[in-house]
Amino acid sequence: MKVLIPGALRSYTQASQVEAAGDTLDALFDHLERRYPGLRFRVVDGRNLLRPNMRVVVDGIGVRELQHALQPDDFVAIVLALSGG
Repeated sequence: MKVLIPGALRSYTQASQVEAAGDTLDALFDHLERRYPGLRFRVVDGRNLLRPNMRVVVDGIGVRELQHALQPDDFVAIVLALSGG
């Protein structure tokens, strides 16, 4: 599946979009970690939860659960949450 990588994480992938595989978001991030060491830690915390400043969008729908099922033709976007004041 295609995975959109935000600018802040492109130092790991050297690309704005990569191909990856996994039947859940958790498996997808494991696959990305094997290919791009250190990337998972920037998105998923030590309790195996998405970090508060990260968002994941699967085919246009926001997802927070790492057990969310994925299909091979899904489009996954990793997005940094913006804040301001």
